[in-house]
Amino acid sequence: MGNNKGRRRRFGLIRTLASGRVQASYLGPDGRRRYAPNTFERKGDADRFLSLIETQMSRHEWIDPELSAVRLGDYAERWIQERPNLRPRTIDLYGGLLRKHILPYLGGVPLSKMTPALVREWRARLIGKEGVSTSQAAKAYRLLRAVMMTAVDDGVLPRNPCRIRGAGDEKAGERPVLTVAQVFELAERIGKRPEGSVYERPGGQYEVRYARHGVRRRHPESFATRPAAEAALWDLADAGEADHRHDRRFKAMVLLTTFASLRYGEATALRRCDLDIERRVVRVRVAYTQRSTAGPLVLGPPKSAAGNRVVGIPEAIVPILRDHLAAYVTAEDDALVFPGPKGTPLRRSNFNKLTAWPHAVRAIGAEGLHFHDLRHTGNVFASQSGTGLRDLMARMGHDSERAAMIYQHRSRDADRRITNALDEHVRRERKRRDEDDDEGSGTTVPAA
Repeated sequence: MGNNKGRRRRFGLIRTLASGRVQASYLGPDGRRRYAPNTFERKGDADRFLSLIETQMSRHEWIDPELSAVRLGDYAERWIQERPNLRPRTIDLYGGLLRKHILPYLGGVPLSKMTPALVREWRARLIGKEGVSTSQAAKAYRLLRAVMMTAVDDGVLPRNPCRIRGAGDEKAGERPVLTVAQVFELAERIGKRPEGSVYERPGGQYEVRYARHGVRRRHPESFATRPAAEAALWDLADAGEADHRHDRRFKAMVLLTTFASLRYGEATALRRCDLDIERRVVRVRVAYTQRSTAGPLVLGPPKSAAGNRVVGIPEAIVPILRDHLAAYVTAEDDALVFPGPKGTPLRRSNFNKLTAWPHAVRAIGAEGLHFHDLRHTGNVFASQSGTGLRDLMARMGHDSERAAMIYQHRSRDADRRITNALDEHVRRERKRRDEDDDEGSGTTVPAA
């Protein structure tokens, strides 16, 4: 028979089983009894095992074997679920990174088996064999590192196995910055498109039909691809050979987004009551986010605490904003400032198509420009005002919570100085272009 009472020690319990093997057990910090993962041939081996566990506990290095057996995939998915403050798009981003880049290779690995060598092997495979871009690999690595850091905090791992220097860094390319003249030219061009269509013919060729002076016509050539046919239609419109239609509701959006340094979701969520034309300020309280291309729009707080802000508006664009409110915005205080053609919020997923954005930015010499680059351009303009960093960060709605706490009590006078400097910058550019003998194309900056 086995020694059911066992041999008591200062720490732990050893007993001999009926088989003659020796079993070791001990009480964890939570009062629950844990057993060694295997039995021993000799009591000395069991003693050494318990001494090791006792030392780990005294140094706060003990890892609960039950928790460390949890698979990475289960732990990572729970990690996301337990973060209620994540924005919807962030949840989708993390979920996509898990499904595509982490779970297929590491999802079934117990946390106790997560080692620096395994992480290095995983990352090398992503970038090498799988051909994942360095940007996506960096995002996946940062997510894995954050999950592993929580595992360390939970006492599941002694150290974070993600230790590759620079693996989470992304070297973003320089984004374009428009000139003041380009901003106004883009505002004039956006929403403009030819009166015409592209049709596929039975033989696989494409033909262009368009209107000129209200009369329907057909392009004499046929085209092998739809993009080639669409380019020909645009060429006709640019040359004045085809009529065009122009939805001007987006003009004011381009200008306000740029000169008030707004994010897309902030601009599309603005209500009439948020825009004070007389005081020349716009109040940012909420923002729209879209979790996926076909997903619903979600109205919530701005990207960070600092995103909730009041921003000054240059006087040079006030007349355009006033005309926009009269033409496109209903009288209710909660009416959207920038509604779509059907009166509903503008969705980011179809904005480029709705506004003919790619052609508009190509026409001003800024092919590849993203809508968010308007905010970047406005930030650059504001930084040229000579105002201190803290006031600039506050105007921009810096996405750092720490920065928000520091800057949230900024002076309103500082923002007015930035706004006035922006206004002077716009006026100076207008004057320079007016004195430039009308050289070049594009729209001059309107007078305030």
